[in-house]
Amino acid sequence: MASMISDANGRRRIEFKGPDLRRRTVRLGKMSKKDADSICRQIELLLNSVTSSIPIPRETIAWLEDIGPELRQRLAATGLIPTQRLETLKGLLDEFVLNREDVKPATLEVWQQPARNLVEYFGADRSLRSISPGDAEKFARWLGTQKLAPSTVAKRIAFARTFFHTARKNRLIEENPFAEVKGPVADVRGRQSFVTREMMNQLLRHANPEWRIILTLARYGGLRCPSEVLSLRWEDIDWDRGRMVVQAPKTERYAGKATREIPLFPELNDYLQEARGRAEAGQIYVVGGNFRERANRPTGWKNCNIRTSFGKLIKRAGLEQWPRMFHNLRSSRETELLEDFPVHVVAAWMGHAVQVSLKHYAQITDDHFLRAVEKPDVKSDVK
Repeated sequence: MASMISDANGRRRIEFKGPDLRRRTVRLGKMSKKDADSICRQIELLLNSVTSSIPIPRETIAWLEDIGPELRQRLAATGLIPTQRLETLKGLLDEFVLNREDVKPATLEVWQQPARNLVEYFGADRSLRSISPGDAEKFARWLGTQKLAPSTVAKRIAFARTFFHTARKNRLIEENPFAEVKGPVADVRGRQSFVTREMMNQLLRHANPEWRIILTLARYGGLRCPSEVLSLRWEDIDWDRGRMVVQAPKTERYAGKATREIPLFPELNDYLQEARGRAEAGQIYVVGGNFRERANRPTGWKNCNIRTSFGKLIKRAGLEQWPRMFHNLRSSRETELLEDFPVHVVAAWMGHAVQVSLKHYAQITDDHFLRAVEKPDVKSDVK
């Protein structure tokens, strides 16, 4: 509870216990008791909002917009309201995007682009509270004119929605203006491409030893490339039990997701044995050379030169480059495994949720159609 106290010299102050139970003071200087009581009431409402994690009342929001910078600064110093910097688009973006220690550097780098889009459209000093649902819809339409793929537009709108949700959780705004803004539906199927075993054989015939193990780990092991492929160590392979422990940099920040165990699939064995025979004394990682050093940057894992080299290899093999080259190697393996194993087992081996498996990885192949129209063994009873 906040209390207004009048000093003998006519100065007023508001005292209260903050959420941390420490006593706080907001000094008001000389003013009428009526004005001081009014400020005390608003501080009481702010305190209730902070301690109960409820939205700031509309009347208090209006009051905050009218008060002078000196009083606002004193309120911010007590923790009742955020600093004025955080109430601007750029201020909170810097706090949300640049200072997240729990997020991978590569993810932070990806977030930079939608953050720049928001600043470009709304302006760095735009008040968060001034952005309405209508403004959010206009931003989404503008983003659609920026020569971006529909999936990219959808992801950047999703970022904006998450960002403003953070602002709402921190009581910087009352409602999320992006809550009902929908991005274009991504054509997941249109970006899928099944890499057949015949295609893999062509690639492997044209690949050097390092690339043979990279390709087989991605296509037949289902490992993410480059992060998981280049993180596989010889000590992670249990030859006797027929299993491998996959180091998973992408998911390591989640409890129990730093590694996963997968079978030592038969398709991998010959290529792993070949790589084992070529490994130098003391070599830690299965993939030799400087692949890991080139791909594992301070800002996270990058396909960079690995992706470029893969594209050249596809061309040398006489194949047409498919979209999402590494992803579709993994997707092709998952599609095969789903033919023989329960979806929850396959999803666990691949390191993602069942919903992700069905939406982003499971493919419909030509073989499915061929099998569907094959002459059945059982004769129909219909005459």
